[in-house]
Amino acid sequence: MRLNILIGGKAGQGINKVSAIIAQTLLSQGYFIFNYRDYPSIIRGGHNFNVLSISDKQISSHESKIDIIIALDENTKQVHKNNINKNTIIIDYKPFLNLGLNANIALAGALAKVLGIEKQILLTQINSNLKGKPYLKSSLEAATAGYNSQKQTNQLKKLNNKPTLLSGSKAISLGAINSNIDLYIAYPMTPATNALHELAKKQLEHNFMAFQAESEISVVNMALGSSFAGAKTMIGTSGGGFDLMTEGLSMQGISEIPLVVYLASRVGPGTGIPTYNMQGDLDIALRAGHGEFPRIVIAPGDPTETIEITNQAFYLSEKHKALTIILSDKHIAESEFSSTIKPQKPIKVKVNREVPGEKNTIIKATSYEHNQYGITTEDPTIAITNANKRLEKYKKIQQACTQFPMIKTHGKKNSKNLIIAWGSPKGAIVDAIKDLDYKFLQVIYMKPLSNQIKKEMQKANKIILIESNLTGQLGRIIREKTGISIKNRILKYDGRPFRSDELKKQLERELRK
Repeated sequence: MRLNILIGGKAGQGINKVSAIIAQTLLSQGYFIFNYRDYPSIIRGGHNFNVLSISDKQISSHESKIDIIIALDENTKQVHKNNINKNTIIIDYKPFLNLGLNANIALAGALAKVLGIEKQILLTQINSNLKGKPYLKSSLEAATAGYNSQKQTNQLKKLNNKPTLLSGSKAISLGAINSNIDLYIAYPMTPATNALHELAKKQLEHNFMAFQAESEISVVNMALGSSFAGAKTMIGTSGGGFDLMTEGLSMQGISEIPLVVYLASRVGPGTGIPTYNMQGDLDIALRAGHGEFPRIVIAPGDPTETIEITNQAFYLSEKHKALTIILSDKHIAESEFSSTIKPQKPIKVKVNREVPGEKNTIIKATSYEHNQYGITTEDPTIAITNANKRLEKYKKIQQACTQFPMIKTHGKKNSKNLIIAWGSPKGAIVDAIKDLDYKFLQVIYMKPLSNQIKKEMQKANKIILIESNLTGQLGRIIREKTGISIKNRILKYDGRPFRSDELKKQLERELRK
């Protein structure tokens, strides 16, 4: 069973509130959901919509076909007319205009009736969400009015599943807290901003600090200072902000001060399409900063992996005094995934170095080439020695990363048709290949890159690269690593994530070739 519900209207009309109430109600009944958010870069007006997908089995993507539309305005029906058919149920806003701000609650009630959810279950959820609010009573009345306005067309019976709902932004915060973070520093930039909000809400409870600096340049330099002093520190930004941090990243490379960076990609170049999605920042994650120095780049494919990878990033950064980048994007950060899979037990993160004040010795960090005491030098022999040490450290990092899942495989394990992808397309790919003859190799560690990738490629007859960027950036680094060029590519770069039903059709065509 799968239903796709589109909730659309203007920014400020409460689209997310409708989604949240229905999502939590369905979760309480044991259903899996995936909630995709689509919105332009404006505060009021425009056209915003969520696609709430529901299933009795695990799902991690949305589809192009729409089974039910909740239209908070007339424009919603026009914008999405090509995604509906004669069987699509349209729940219109017009009967609830007299309810004012409670119209969205009434529409949530109408949807609950269409889905066949008992009224009391819905009301209990609304009461839980709005407990103590002065408008609770009017909201319950609006939900009842909406419920009574519709005919029941589905019957969603209670299931035994107990999924939990999580976004990538919440997952980043949980992973950081699991690592005993001391300080998170960021300057707001979509889609990384929500991680700052999540961590700010939890700083008193978990005894750390979340701080908004005045610019991304300040962010990275403050972070190097705090980490030098012994604080487990993470910073967050998107591509444009990351560009401003690159001098600080090079400072990390020569000073060897541990640093964890959360890079949440969006559409570039420049300001691009700021509230939409692409995987265009892999190249800068791998290479940003002048000079040659070791780094680790890890890309989760869902929130559960995000929790685990954030913890791994802190561990590796502290253990090897390294730059570690968690590379995500808007689709993971802001979509909501339900799952019954629990993250792995966190690794304990220790400060693995001398810090100022611990001993009666001077601890020095510098951006200049330096000798063993931190004193600036231009001696060519020392320069060669230090460069070789940085290279040797990367070899140790490569070995250390093998203790974690650097790749994962999904689908039919013995298939000769191999899909290679990374990051947010994971959900759509896994959903698309459920009944297709494909093996999906998910690359998690982008640097260092697993030696297993070449072995998997050599076993395949057909290889397809799937990425949300223009040039197939993962394919390029795989070619550098393995010498194998992937000719078959499905690339999407319109700012929208892959939809599983459309991707399935493309993969079926590839099988027929």
